[in-house]
Amino acid sequence: MSVDLVCIGEPMLEFNQHEEEPDGRRLYLEGFGGDTSNAAIAAARQGAQVAYLTAVGQDVAGDRFMELWQAEGVDTAGVRRSAERATAVYFVTHTAAGHAFLYYRKDSAAAAYGPGDVPEAMVAGAKLLYASGISHGISARAADAVFHAMAVARAHGVRVAYDTNYRPRLWPAARAAAVIHAGVAQSDIVFPGMEDAAALTGLSDPDVIADFYLRMGPRLVVLKMGAEGALVATPGTRLRIPPFPARVVDATGAGDTFCGSFLARTLAGDLPEAAARYAAVAAALKCEGYGAVRPIPTQAAVRAAMER
Repeated sequence: MSVDLVCIGEPMLEFNQHEEEPDGRRLYLEGFGGDTSNAAIAAARQGAQVAYLTAVGQDVAGDRFMELWQAEGVDTAGVRRSAERATAVYFVTHTAAGHAFLYYRKDSAAAAYGPGDVPEAMVAGAKLLYASGISHGISARAADAVFHAMAVARAHGVRVAYDTNYRPRLWPAARAAAVIHAGVAQSDIVFPGMEDAAALTGLSDPDVIADFYLRMGPRLVVLKMGAEGALVATPGTRLRIPPFPARVVDATGAGDTFCGSFLARTLAGDLPEAAARYAAVAAALKCEGYGAVRPIPTQAAVRAAMER
């Protein structure tokens, strides 16, 4: 199967807090997470031909992911199964202050995915490669795999998209900034977030952040600003994209849905403004349900919301 979008990173089985029992016990719904996996599924639901590169354990969680990707039409030829390492897991809890995460990912199967595991022909034959700061941050070996995939992509004229997605629990800000910004410099499209930018650059003004990343080499920066929408910036243009109204239940994976939907529409031929407006609607609709993956809307659902 030929694919247009290749995503690389770490999937995580999700347990998302759903409700609390009268005796104080919390109930969790099983689901799926992992930023680039979420984005791959979002892109597939918008009609893109997508493949995912990673490793999962030969365990129940790994089986569940293989079933998920196959059901979503995501190519798994680049997924390695490990008998020695487990698939990562995380828990999501919800409070008045928002959602919080508890990760169990140390020495995961995905962290052992190295340069030699990257299917070079698949990357070379794609139109876009997508990775993130988490893809880089889970281990030195995984970081090497991402940089190798980027090098293959660039050598074959394949565009590279990158989400900064900084996670403080993975690594210190100074080291993360060095690696993540090296990834940015190898990319054509970059998706920084406001919180990421504050931690990695010390900047807070959206236009200044966009300029900071444009100077590194990307031709397009799409700054995710949460409830404030998004800023689409090129060396010659700047445009604010307002948020689409939604009844927010769970924002887990909203940024991933935005990225995957944006890339799907870019592959379909949309210009950045149209792709970003579409992605903003997709991300808003995702927030109306629990979990990172289940509420990701289909293309039909996004179009229907846009028409309303």
